[in-house]
Amino acid sequence: MFNPDIDFSPWSARLSERTRVLIPGALQPAVAQALHERLARVEDWDLAFRDGHASTLLPAARYAALGQEGRRDLLARLARESLGRYGFAYDSCMLVERYMQQPDPDDLLHRIVEMMHREPFLAFVRNLVGDASIRRSLVQATRYLPGHFLRRHEDIVEDGRDRRYAFVFNLGREWQADWGGLLQFLDARGDVVETFVPAFNSLSLFKVPQPHAVSLVGGWAEQPRYALTGWFMA
Repeated sequence: MFNPDIDFSPWSARLSERTRVLIPGALQPAVAQALHERLARVEDWDLAFRDGHASTLLPAARYAALGQEGRRDLLARLARESLGRYGFAYDSCMLVERYMQQPDPDDLLHRIVEMMHREPFLAFVRNLVGDASIRRSLVQATRYLPGHFLRRHEDIVEDGRDRRYAFVFNLGREWQADWGGLLQFLDARGDVVETFVPAFNSLSLFKVPQPHAVSLVGGWAEQPRYALTGWFMA
C-alpha cells in the first residue's frame, strides 16, 4: 500500500519534531489511482454532520430525497448552527461498519479495511510515527463538496477510544488551494499556523490532540475532495 520508492525516514523525523507532516506520493501510484476511481463510483454517500451537540449521519437515501434545493438549505442551516461552536458537514462512507455488515473480497475499499488492520501495515505505521502502542486503525471514506466544512476541534472523544495519530490519505485529483477544503492547524488564539493542501496521493499525518479544521469548500470547486481519513489507535 505505501510507496516503496519513498524514503519515509525524513518524514518520520519531521513528524517527531513538528507533530504533523504532509507526505507527498505516500501510496503506490497504482493504489492511489485505483482508490480515486473507486471513490468516484460510490453512490450512497451519507451526510455526516453535527446536530446541536451530537454527531450523526443522514443516510444516503434520505439525503438524496431532499433534492438539490433541500440539500443546499440543509447545509446552510448546519453552517448557521455552527456559529460559535464546533460543527461539520461532509459526505461519509463508514467503511468499517459497511465491512462488518457484509464484507466483499472483490471491493477495493473492503480490502483496504482488511489491510489497515493487519500486522504488516500496523508495524509500518508504528515505525513511521514512533509509537509502539498503536494496535488498530479506524478509517472512513470522505467526500467534501461545495458547502462542506469541519470547524475547529482536537479529535478528543469521551468514549474510551484512544486516538494517537490522525491521518488523511488525500485522493482528490487536481485540487487547488483557493477551492477551500484545506487542512489548517491552529494555535491557542485560533490563528492558522500551518496549512496542508490536499494534493493527490499525499498523506496528512498528525499527533492527537492538536487544534485543526478543514476550511469551507467554495462553490467554484471543480472536483470532489476525496480522502480516506481516520485514526491510528492504541
